[in-house]
Amino acid sequence: MTGACVSLTTDYGLADGFVAACHGVLARLAPAARVIDVTHLVPPADVRRGAAVLAQAVPYLPVGVHVAVVDPGVGTERRGVALATPGGLLVGPDNGLLLPAADALGGVTDAVELTDRGWWLAPTIARTFHGRDVFAPVAARLATGARLVDAGPAVDAGDLVRLPEPVVRADADGFAAEVLTVDHFGNVQLAAPGALLDGLPPRVRVAGRAAVHGRTFGDAASGELVVYVDSAGLVAVAVRTGRAVDVLAVTPGDLVTVTTS
Repeated sequence: MTGACVSLTTDYGLADGFVAACHGVLARLAPAARVIDVTHLVPPADVRRGAAVLAQAVPYLPVGVHVAVVDPGVGTERRGVALATPGGLLVGPDNGLLLPAADALGGVTDAVELTDRGWWLAPTIARTFHGRDVFAPVAARLATGARLVDAGPAVDAGDLVRLPEPVVRADADGFAAEVLTVDHFGNVQLAAPGALLDGLPPRVRVAGRAAVHGRTFGDAASGELVVYVDSAGLVAVAVRTGRAVDVLAVTPGDLVTVTTS
C-alpha cells in the first residue's frame, strides 16, 4: 500500500494544534501519502456521530488507511486497533467508532491490537494524545507498506466493541426510528433505511407534525418539514430554509415517528 491515501476523522476541532501534529507525523513518516481530512468537527467524545460520519464517507474515498479518533477512553485500558477490510484499513480506538465503517468497506477480515511500541512515535508517548503518538504513526507505516500482522497480536473480530444497534420499528401506519445524527444544516438523519418510506403518501406526519414525503428539499414549501431518502440511503428530515433539528427539538438517540396519521 506504498503511497496510499490516509484519511483523518477526529473530534480535535480546528482551534488547536492537534490536527497539525497528526499531519506532521504523517508527513515525516509517510511523505508520499495523500492525506484527506474527513472532518475534525465531530462533537467532542461523540463516538456515535464520528462512527456515522466515517461510515458514510469511506466508501467514496480512495482505498487506503483511515484513521479515526473520537476517544473519550484515551489512556485507559481500551485497546487501540487496526482493522483490515476488502476496501482498506482502519486505525483507531476499539470503542465502536470503526466498525460501521468496516461494515461499509465489506467487513473485518483481520484485526490486530496495536501493542508493538516500535510502531509508535518515539521517544515518549502521551497518555492523552494517541492520535499523534500511536494511530498516526501506525497509519503511516501501513501506508508505506508495513504488514498489518506486524503491528500487534491478532484480535477476534467478534470481540471488537460495537455500538448498540439503533432502534428501528415498523408500525401499522408507519415506523419509528432513532435519530442517528444531525448534520451541519440541521437535517435529522434517522437510523431507518429509505425503503421504509416506500408506499407512504405524499403527506405524512413526523413526530406528530405535518410533513411532505418528498424526494428533495424543493418538494416542500419554505419552512415546511420534508421527509426523504438522503445520500446515505437513510430516512432524513429537513426543513426547507430552516433547521429540522430545531423544529423537532431532538438529539441523537431520540425516537422519531413517521406516520400516515
